[in-house]
Amino acid sequence: MASHTKLMTIGSIQSNMISFAIPIFFSNLLQQLYQTTDSLVVGNFVGKEALAAISSIASLTMLLVGLFQGIFIGAGVVISTSFGRQDRRAVQKAVHTSVALGLVGSILLTILGYVLSPIILTWMQTPQSVFADADTYIKIYFLGISSLILYNTASGILTSVGDSRHPLYFLAVAAVLNILLDLVFVIHFKMGIAGTAYATVISQTVSAFLCFRLLFTTKDIIRVQLRLIRFSKGYLSKALKLGIPSGIQNSVTSLANVILQSSINLFGASAMAGNGAFMRIQGFAFIPITAFALALTTFTGQNLGAKEYDRVRKGARFGILFGVLLAESIGVLLYFGSAPLVALFSRDSQVIAFGVQKSQISSLFLWSLALSHAMTGLFRGAGKSIVPMGVMLAVWCVFRIIFIKVGLALIMDIRVVFWAYPVTWTISAIIFIFYYFLVDWMGQTK
Repeated sequence: MASHTKLMTIGSIQSNMISFAIPIFFSNLLQQLYQTTDSLVVGNFVGKEALAAISSIASLTMLLVGLFQGIFIGAGVVISTSFGRQDRRAVQKAVHTSVALGLVGSILLTILGYVLSPIILTWMQTPQSVFADADTYIKIYFLGISSLILYNTASGILTSVGDSRHPLYFLAVAAVLNILLDLVFVIHFKMGIAGTAYATVISQTVSAFLCFRLLFTTKDIIRVQLRLIRFSKGYLSKALKLGIPSGIQNSVTSLANVILQSSINLFGASAMAGNGAFMRIQGFAFIPITAFALALTTFTGQNLGAKEYDRVRKGARFGILFGVLLAESIGVLLYFGSAPLVALFSRDSQVIAFGVQKSQISSLFLWSLALSHAMTGLFRGAGKSIVPMGVMLAVWCVFRIIFIKVGLALIMDIRVVFWAYPVTWTISAIIFIFYYFLVDWMGQTK
């Protein structure tokens, strides 16, 4: 097998999934580290308001980026399924369609993000003490968003054929560069929050360049050629059919989180900074969740393409259980160790108190978050992306918003907002469990 591909339809299920998930785990770890570095540098060298600004826009960026990321997931499933049945022509068409989608998405998202972000910040009731910093960061971020989109495009192509190592290597280079640029721009040149934004854009550009250099030079089945980059009708429709539900799920769930963020904003800069600091910390628990969810998507897509139904079922059990246990183990550590961790971001006692409060409410429920995402990855790999979309829209969006609005109307307490997350994680996990056992989601009866 060529060096940039890994066929997951043969060999040990456990070793296949773990060897695939480990590079993704470290990729996400590096990404989380350099995102956390942004907050650490800003919180310690710029101030509480700047930390609150960065914290307040995470859900906003995902709101706009989420649709395109979902579509790329759909394109990846098409590639992995074609690769699983060893259809070289289909893989090539799907790869070049994915690149075309990435180029178009980059242009659209640059325009939409730059124009809409200030409007959404106003709608979120972002405090005036935070607004200028948030507006500065978000405008620079979206002017360079094409690098993130193209990195995700190339990384998605590589992981869909089993290569999770090279995205890790390229992200490692970007992570180190981002940390160094953060220190230089913010501490040495005193560029404030703008320096953090420029560091992020530059590092993302480097990772995208390295990924595409590999795709243009490899001799493998996934090689990209400029003259072949176009939308292939049959493959575009398949990618959109699988990807749009995932994209809608990402965006609408993020819309709910934007509304939640606007509710947190009502409690002031300390609440925003404390919540944001802990969310950065909690992101480390999300790492194994993401790794095994993506492993399940690729593993399921390849094996269903090869009609290896028994392998899919065994892989599902292993991937879900392993991801859940890892996430909950980290959750227990966060529950007992949140205070000194939040203090790394800010020495303000109010900021620390809000962060610890958030931890004590949500950390022990990370098992349900992991289970929901693992099931989502599994069903996406099986081509059932409408199912997680429906569950997430109903529970993580509609019910979550109702929970917040009704709860705050009855009790004006930030704990209502904090509880919205574990409650909706648990409800979605229970629904997915019922679907897994009661429905023929692999399509064996067709």
